[in-house]
Amino acid sequence: MSDPTQSNGTGPGEQPPEDASYRIRREGASGPLGAARSLWRGSKWLRRFSYLAFAGLAGLAGLWVVIGRDLPDARTLLEYQPPLPTMVRGGDGEIVYSYARERRVQLRFVDFPRPLINAFLSAEDKTFWTHGGVDFTGLAGAVIDYVAKYGSGQRARGGSTITQQVAKNILIGDEYSVTRKLKEMIVAHRIEGVLSKEQILELYLNEIPLGRQSFGVQAAARAYFGKDVGDLDLHETAFLAILPKAPERYGRKKYEDMAIERRNWVLDEMVRNRWVSRADADAAKAKPLGLIPRQSESYEAANSYFVEEVRRRLIERYGEKAEDGPNSVYAGGLWVRTSLDTQMQTAVRDALRKGLLNFHGNRGWTGAVAHLNDLENWQTQLIVANKTIDYKNWRVGVILDRSDDTGRIGFSDGNIATLTGIADKARAGDLVVAEPVTAGTWALRTVPEISGGMIIEQPASGRILAMQGGFDYGLGSFNRATQAERQPGSTIKPFVYATALQYGMTPATQVLDGTFCVYQGAALGQKCFRNFGGEGGAGSHTMRWGLEQSRNLMTVRIANDTGMPRVIKTFHNVGIGDYKPYLSFALGAGETTVERMVNAYASLANNGVQYPASVIDYVQDRNGKVIWRSDTRHCDACNMSEWDGKPMPRIQRKGKQVIDADTAYQVVHMLEGVVTRGTAVRLRSLNLPLFGKTGTTNGPTDVWFMGGNQDYVGGVYVGYDSPRSLGGWAQGGRISAPIFKDVVEATRSRWSQDPLLAPPGIRMVRIDRVTGKPVMGVEPSNEPKAAVIWEAFKPDSEPSQYTAEDEFTRRRDALVAQVSQAREEREAANARATGVQAQDFAEEQGGLY
Repeated sequence: MSDPTQSNGTGPGEQPPEDASYRIRREGASGPLGAARSLWRGSKWLRRFSYLAFAGLAGLAGLWVVIGRDLPDARTLLEYQPPLPTMVRGGDGEIVYSYARERRVQLRFVDFPRPLINAFLSAEDKTFWTHGGVDFTGLAGAVIDYVAKYGSGQRARGGSTITQQVAKNILIGDEYSVTRKLKEMIVAHRIEGVLSKEQILELYLNEIPLGRQSFGVQAAARAYFGKDVGDLDLHETAFLAILPKAPERYGRKKYEDMAIERRNWVLDEMVRNRWVSRADADAAKAKPLGLIPRQSESYEAANSYFVEEVRRRLIERYGEKAEDGPNSVYAGGLWVRTSLDTQMQTAVRDALRKGLLNFHGNRGWTGAVAHLNDLENWQTQLIVANKTIDYKNWRVGVILDRSDDTGRIGFSDGNIATLTGIADKARAGDLVVAEPVTAGTWALRTVPEISGGMIIEQPASGRILAMQGGFDYGLGSFNRATQAERQPGSTIKPFVYATALQYGMTPATQVLDGTFCVYQGAALGQKCFRNFGGEGGAGSHTMRWGLEQSRNLMTVRIANDTGMPRVIKTFHNVGIGDYKPYLSFALGAGETTVERMVNAYASLANNGVQYPASVIDYVQDRNGKVIWRSDTRHCDACNMSEWDGKPMPRIQRKGKQVIDADTAYQVVHMLEGVVTRGTAVRLRSLNLPLFGKTGTTNGPTDVWFMGGNQDYVGGVYVGYDSPRSLGGWAQGGRISAPIFKDVVEATRSRWSQDPLLAPPGIRMVRIDRVTGKPVMGVEPSNEPKAAVIWEAFKPDSEPSQYTAEDEFTRRRDALVAQVSQAREEREAANARATGVQAQDFAEEQGGLY
């Protein structure tokens, strides 16, 4: 038999080993574990609380997973592009405007002053440098505050760290809910794993909304103190740090005491955090807030029509809002270099205004700028109406009441003053223009009802240097220089003559200035043209004389002989417009704009080469990369590091030859005669080599002038927005030419004294100014009406010597013209006697003179 003592491994006298599990249960029953087990078994409340806690933790974990699943990726902040305004520069590189609905300026972290950083950390997040995205101590306080205010309608304090605020402002949104707060915490934790503390703080200080439409500390520093962040004093940095809590409250006068109290608290916190000394904090606390009045960005109002045209073209290309694309006008942060010449722009604005005021004269008050039907909230309505004027010290206000010719006027800043000189037809609610005459008293003023548009362009580039679309942009943004379609009148005639010169005529070609009628068929009968003022013909004259004196009958005869299809093709080639081949279009019956007409004249000044009219030179994105430019030419060989021995690279010409060079010069040479002795003789006193052409439409409803030299070409029209007669005395030479003259006088030093250069093929020949025949042995003089002048001819096109046959032809044509005029007068008299309206082709077709 086996030994039983060896079956369990024990020797004689030894106790068998105790079972391990039993030992644990025995010791646990009397130790801490046993006590806990006893407590668990004996307390049902402990068990219930534990179950609830476990369920809560499990639910919180599940909620964390569910909420965090579809949250924005924090890594997108590495490539985050904040919405930024578009900055506009003039031709000299200076900033002239910005397209912004919010104030935003981006700075790098190193650009933020340390006191400013410390002020914001003291006010918003003392543990920023140490926490991982969430400050649980602050969060606990926020939870308690939320519970205390639950159901009261009050918003609990946030308890958000700066990282959480970045998450809220950029990625999540500002919805007030517990869910949003949880999302904020999750995203903040993720941000801390992607960005450095400096990057987070840079985003925060650039994006935080601080009131007065300001986002970021630099924009706010400009809005509240008119300073850059680097120039702020300690009390000013502390003020900015209080704004995140109530950005639209602390900047208002009625909350000044509250703002000072909060600012001083921030200063005390900075002392507590040892970021500023007590002495410096006390000195800062003793200072007033020092806020400047709320104001918009200040830019030169003279540029308004120009920069608005730039804005329209940018929106057409890139869109307006952020959702329209990365380079949108109001979010893309573009840098736009324009062709704006501020000196020329001011001269154009002042000259057009002067011309409109001179025309208006003593015609009296023309009516209200706008009208308010309800005066209960007149100040708010006046602000919303957004009507302003930048002329002298005039202001736009609303008539609050009136008695006889006096009353009260209210302005957008809330001030109310006495208004005198109120017109009979003015009434309460009218938005009017007034000028201060004495302290507290304003007088009614009149903005001319007549309007117009003007442009100055560089012929050698197509760059528009100046643009004015009305009396004042603040009264209406409609740009009459680019948007108004008007009949150009006789300013279109040079292109009729250019077509004739292209097809064999010369400036010395004799053309009959006599009756010209067109048979329109049995139903319409015969239609006849007429000269200005109903004049008949004057016999045969040179083409030069016909253009200088703007003779309609000669123009339509030239157009008819050349062929209207050819004429309208010229109109198309130079960009004036596309018209049907009716003779009335040779007199300017088709509609066009000042911009298109100026660009067409620029091609004449540039020997027939035309460049597209442009107001933008180039566009850069927010990073400085050029994304569009008007000059698209390339010259790859220009950037060679070393010369390759080949000929110098040449940049190809940008412009398009729209008119033969010799033809263009011939037309310009004739147009110089318009200034010397023709319809634009008012400009002769400038003593500059200028060319030009006047135009007056039927009615007359519009009056024009186009002209310039090889450096600048300009154009202007004057007329009512709803076309009506300007009066029988109105002519382009009387109204529009003086406006152009004022521009030249204001910028005279910039206008060249050199005559326009003729192309190589042109031959200058001495001719008799009246007959157009060559003259030998007589030198042309400088007298405006000299008998002998220099005339420009293409090779082999010079006229022959004057003969007796030429004299016979001239006398015959003059006699025919007299007979035709007498017949027309008899027909007109018979029509008046019988009560039948004379059929006038020019009148029916919108004919012009």
